[in-house]
Amino acid sequence: MSGRRGRRPGRSDTRSDILSAARDAFAEHGYDRATVRDIATRAGVDAAMVHHWFGTKERLFQAAVDVPFDPQELLLDGAPDDVARLGEHVVRTLLRAWDSPRGRVALALLRSATSSERAARMLREFVLARVVRPTVARSEPDPHRAAWRGALMASQLAGLVVVRYVLRVEPLAGAPAETVVGAVGPTIQGYLTGPLPGAVDEDARSAGNVEISTERHVAP
Repeated sequence: MSGRRGRRPGRSDTRSDILSAARDAFAEHGYDRATVRDIATRAGVDAAMVHHWFGTKERLFQAAVDVPFDPQELLLDGAPDDVARLGEHVVRTLLRAWDSPRGRVALALLRSATSSERAARMLREFVLARVVRPTVARSEPDPHRAAWRGALMASQLAGLVVVRYVLRVEPLAGAPAETVVGAVGPTIQGYLTGPLPGAVDEDARSAGNVEISTERHVAP
């Protein structure tokens, strides 16, 4: 059953209604399980109107999270064919994004995530959907090991952003980007392709309580 088409009578804020509905849906269901159809229903519009304003679910998600760049597009730009060089590429891409003028806008989201549970859930889903899952999927087919690899990678990258851009701890805060790439890249590479610690590997084999799916599922 389709919703009403076009703008609702007497309303000129359709776009903001869609964004509000999207934020609720993504925070409640996560990126993979939230659907354009559900978001449209929440906003009281037809799904075609969502596509009219935002084009794709990915772009709607980016607008809802209010990050001024898409990290997955940045990661694809110049991505190495050799997964053994992926760690340095991830760190270099992260620094390029955060050092740009648009990165200053993203800092507002990071700060809000420390005090707002809803913002924290949105940021987590954004990082998982647009950075962690597509990166880990290139090197780890097992979903439970991928969960650990992704979580470890995310912890390192999040720590880097907080220490360099929020707390501004020296010498990391003022170090040239390539110095940071050389220092942190090998650690990220180890999380992506290196052997997992024994206890972690055992947990990945025996428990399925934490999972970051390596499959890309785009809901209708």
